[in-house]
Amino acid sequence: MQDLAQMTPNLLIQGGTLLHPLTGDAHRADMRIRDGVIAEIGSDLVSSGEQVMDIEGRMVSPGWIDMHVHLREPGEEHKETIETGCRAAAFGGFTAVACMPNTTPPIDTRESVHSLIKRAEALPVDVHPIACVSRGRAGKELSEMAELAAAGAVAFSDDGSPVQDGSLMRRALEYTRTLNKPIINHMESMELGPKGHINEGLVSTRLGLTPIPTFSEEAMLARDLMLAELTGGHLHVAHVSTARSTNMIREAKSRGIKVTAEACAHHFSLTDEIVENSGFDSQTKMHPPLRTAADVEAIRKGFGDGTLDAICTDHAPHAPFEKEVDFVAAPFGIIGLETAWGLTGRHLIATQCLSVTRAVYSICVAPRVILGLDVPALEPGAAANLTIFDATTKWTFEARHIHSKSRNTPFVGTTMIGRAWAIYNKGQLVEHES
Repeated sequence: MQDLAQMTPNLLIQGGTLLHPLTGDAHRADMRIRDGVIAEIGSDLVSSGEQVMDIEGRMVSPGWIDMHVHLREPGEEHKETIETGCRAAAFGGFTAVACMPNTTPPIDTRESVHSLIKRAEALPVDVHPIACVSRGRAGKELSEMAELAAAGAVAFSDDGSPVQDGSLMRRALEYTRTLNKPIINHMESMELGPKGHINEGLVSTRLGLTPIPTFSEEAMLARDLMLAELTGGHLHVAHVSTARSTNMIREAKSRGIKVTAEACAHHFSLTDEIVENSGFDSQTKMHPPLRTAADVEAIRKGFGDGTLDAICTDHAPHAPFEKEVDFVAAPFGIIGLETAWGLTGRHLIATQCLSVTRAVYSICVAPRVILGLDVPALEPGAAANLTIFDATTKWTFEARHIHSKSRNTPFVGTTMIGRAWAIYNKGQLVEHES
């Protein structure tokens, strides 16, 4: 990323609006950065030798974080690497990501956690490892959770291999309660929707594709909510995709169960109709699958009333030769780091489901609170960890905007509302093209 990130220890940001998502305060101010640290915030600041960045009409917030990405390294570097994934994150406005452990080998040892953190040290995007719940993601025995947490793991998940054994999940929730770390489960009861490709409904019937029913997600969620209530452990629900799941989480929160939840931008932007309308384009194949318009609306409302906490992407890169095959043969997943904010602006902010402040909270503060990470401060003396953005610019996402190593997205040609224009972190500035 050295060709994209500029070492800029001293910077004067002028003309922007500083947004504090924790308090909701937003006011116009300049910001002076010296040696990567916020030195001064005020009106009409004058350069004393720093590089000047004019951001008139834009906003500055603490840097954003995507808590659900797949960096593919080690083992599948033909899809993505830590460096290329962080490059995509930077251009999406993220100064941090939390990466899933479904690598080869998986992140289930202290050494693998250390290695991942070490390889990302020089990059302008912080990388936080999520370690395995079970050894090898095999679902048989618990990983060395205390050791992994001490090494830097921020959460535990077996991700695409959801924990099917209820007794193992119970022990995981009990154990991680003592570590104050969440268990992130991909909600899918495998015996209820094996080998499916698309949401079960009218579209799957018309297309004759093996379906994935909503109840395969909801049945697993029901089990895990009961286990979270029993154990007092922190359950985090990955990529919520159905209306019933959203309602179940809402009800569980009302009863005081320690549950948090995320939803992906594509699940509040697209329905399963696009699979048919696109002519079986494999870029519309993801897991959980795209659901119905009623599910999309429920997810939007879930963000609006606080049932759903975090906006994420489930950024899942695949090489062109893997995706450019028959729909049934293609792997699940799309990239999402560079489209998340534009889709949020279009489908959550412009529709008044969320204010700009609440949207930034969901993509900046909530994920860090869930993962036990400090929220970057906008105050003198704090390390400058910033995202510069707006929530109003209308623009068309094009292939040239993709900085991931992979290209698998259904959103090329899509009108977005709101852009991330730059990030600043670790004394490095990454500015985005117009």
